[in-house]
Amino acid sequence: MPLTDIQIRQAKPGERPRKLSDERGLFIEIRPTGAKLWRYRYKIEGKENVFALGEYPEMGLADARAERDKARALVKQGRHPSHVRRTARARQVLEGQSSFKIVALEWIGSKTGITDGYRGQLTRAFTKNLFPYVGRLPLRDVTSAHLLECLRRMERRGATYYAISLCNWLSQMFRYAVRTLRADADPAAALYGAFVRDPVQHSRPMSPEDMARFRRELAGYGGFRTNTIALELMQLLFLRTVEIRRGRWEHVDLDAALWNIPPELMKKRRRHLVPLPSRAVELLKELHTITGARGLMFPGLRHPDKPVDGSTFNRALERLGMKGFTCHDFRATASTHLYESGLFRSEVIELQLAHAEDNQTKAAYNHAQYLPERIEMMRWWQDFCLDCQ
Repeated sequence: MPLTDIQIRQAKPGERPRKLSDERGLFIEIRPTGAKLWRYRYKIEGKENVFALGEYPEMGLADARAERDKARALVKQGRHPSHVRRTARARQVLEGQSSFKIVALEWIGSKTGITDGYRGQLTRAFTKNLFPYVGRLPLRDVTSAHLLECLRRMERRGATYYAISLCNWLSQMFRYAVRTLRADADPAAALYGAFVRDPVQHSRPMSPEDMARFRRELAGYGGFRTNTIALELMQLLFLRTVEIRRGRWEHVDLDAALWNIPPELMKKRRRHLVPLPSRAVELLKELHTITGARGLMFPGLRHPDKPVDGSTFNRALERLGMKGFTCHDFRATASTHLYESGLFRSEVIELQLAHAEDNQTKAAYNHAQYLPERIEMMRWWQDFCLDCQ
């Protein structure tokens, strides 16, 4: 006869364990301690097995029968319910250790052959744009829709290009997760083409008239003096913005009028010598009175131990009224006018621009190569800039 809830509730423990049978292999074991435990008896390949379902009253009679039916379905497939349960629990543990955030940080840490700066960029991108929304989710639960929502947030704040880069990084991360058995597919792949880059704006040189306007506006600029100095140094030295931003006083020799930038601070990872014309030395001496007590030449206002933000100088250039130009255009300007002058060899110009050599043999150059010609060229370029007043 099938059990009733009253029978189970009224059953008293004895000196030894005893069983009350229900049907289809279900029974409840009553221990001397008073514990009442649901069990399911079944056979596979002629061998009898017992599967623990739960404890009464946390699991009532109806629930026990439902769990018995699930176990019977597995037995009919020749599968032990206990094995299936262990596998499910192991998967739950693995999923708990495989949240989106955990796997993402593991992937970032596993990448080899990248700089600390690039690793930091990846960490910041995931931390700001993804972890607050999907970081705690098991990786297998993260869908294309989740990722699209995160990337759309970036698009709405005008970071479309960054969203495209992050989509590519997401795809790399999910492929890593597939290889390490934490994911079955790459949901980021479905988002390729969802975001469109704006047309590329190539660098354009300033004409002498543009240069004259720049210097007039610079002379009357009322913003931070460090920004004014940075902009003029960019014109005179035509370094990349990131190389100016990360500049350190320990690499500048004002007496020798040389800025010796180590490889780790250069985009191309090659040491770069910058001859300093007299106006640049004058500007750097003034800057030293402002930031010379720090290691960084251009520290950030909020975080003085880090370089100034990457957009700071471009914003200052916009405030000067130089619409349509960016700080990178100083390099195009110098290159154009130096070549047009006809006074300097291309090797000297390209070396001072710190461009990569196509020929690998030439690439292994001495960073002080052509230094006398480069010093003379930087003096000429200074005079050309100052004449545009």
